Amino acid sequence: MTLLAAIRREEQKLEKELGKLQGRLNGVKAAAKALGQSASAELGTAKKRVLSAAARAKISRAAKKRWAKVKAGAKKAVS
Repeated sequence: MTLLAAIRREEQKLEKELGKLQGRLNGVKAAAKALGQSASAELGTAKKRVLSAAARAKISRAAKKRWAKVKAGAKKAVS
């Protein structure tokens, strides 16, 4: 029976913590609602960073060079 009692105590602790978290969530939602549309509009306007074709090619060449160096080291280790 002690195991069942321990599980019930843990359940009560989690229910209490859930209540606190729901209260905090409601507070955050209320604050966001009070700020209105301006807060939500600011979150969605993040600019996507775009690389030029030249930059992508440069990164690709560098990656291929690094992998070639790794593969060459692996061949030396096997020999």
